[in-house]
Amino acid sequence: GQSYEIRMLDNRKLGELPEINGKLVKSIFRVVFHDRRLQYTEHQQLEGWRWNRPGDRILDIDIPMSVGIIDPRANPTQLNTVEFLWDPSKRTSVFIQVHCISTEFTLRKHGGEKGVPFRVQIDTFREGESGEYTEHLHSASCQIKVFKPKGADRKQKTDREKMEKRTPHEKEKYQPSYETTILT
Repeated sequence: GQSYEIRMLDNRKLGELPEINGKLVKSIFRVVFHDRRLQYTEHQQLEGWRWNRPGDRILDIDIPMSVGIIDPRANPTQLNTVEFLWDPSKRTSVFIQVHCISTEFTLRKHGGEKGVPFRVQIDTFREGESGEYTEHLHSASCQIKVFKPKGADRKQKTDREKMEKRTPHEKEKYQPSYETTILT
């Protein structure tokens, strides 16, 4: 339920795709499973979640906080997807909210639950000849894990403690933490 900003940036090189200058593009955001084995059963997993949480959505746009988004939509049948139009030449920030936590999709065998990683995936399209936004321009994603606030604090604390115990050589294998994440 926490709102997180994703800044939409026009990353074209000079002279690239001049046909979208002055035009709107459509971006579709999805929260999907990162693990391959859960991707195979994604439909069943999401149906199970829908059954346990009637009327709830997995992904929403925090419209009052967002800037530069046009015609935001959330299809009632696709709980993990939102879409909107935006102008690449203008400042655009979309604030998203994920309403499920990573531990809702783990088997509750043991006390400490790991939680499954999700992926926020953004696909951007331009308008085609038909007037539909079907011509793919760009895709980007990043891995996320979602916890309740106390659980997130506890996880960060244990992750920090685990990292402190590692040798400098082992620490080199991990990237440092940053204030922002660039979706790739």
